Amino acid sequence: MSKMSKQAREEFLAATHVAVLSVAGEEGRPPMSAPTFYGYAPGGDITVFTATQRRTPLKLRHIRERGVVSLVVQREEPPYAYVTVEGSVVDIASPPAEPQMLAILERYMPAEHAYGFTRGELDDPETKLTLITIRPKRWLTSDMS
Repeated sequence: MSKMSKQAREEFLAATHVAVLSVAGEEGRPPMSAPTFYGYAPGGDITVFTATQRRTPLKLRHIRERGVVSLVVQREEPPYAYVTVEGSVVDIASPPAEPQMLAILERYMPAEHAYGFTRGELDDPETKLTLITIRPKRWLTSDMS
């Protein structure tokens, strides 16, 4: 098992993976963690969005209050690898702009599906979407290849 070079970790993070976003929870409770789609270009910030869910308001409150999160991205088949990013929250936008959502979703699905999903979420008065921008501060990596 070895650490990734800066270029390798940024390329890995820029590839399409599902991430797990975590933020410190209430005292005495474990961190709140949830799988999420994300956007990243090497050298830049990371963006994730979250929609209304049972724990989302509490999760967003913790993200605002703590101002830091961690994001874990892994390859789930051999050779195993992961990148963990600890970062500062630099922006929270609600609702996100359509192009911001599409930039993330088009990494995971065909453009027409991404557009349909985006329109459905943004047009639904019951759904509250929030875009979170994270500036990476610390990286932990491992690559078993």
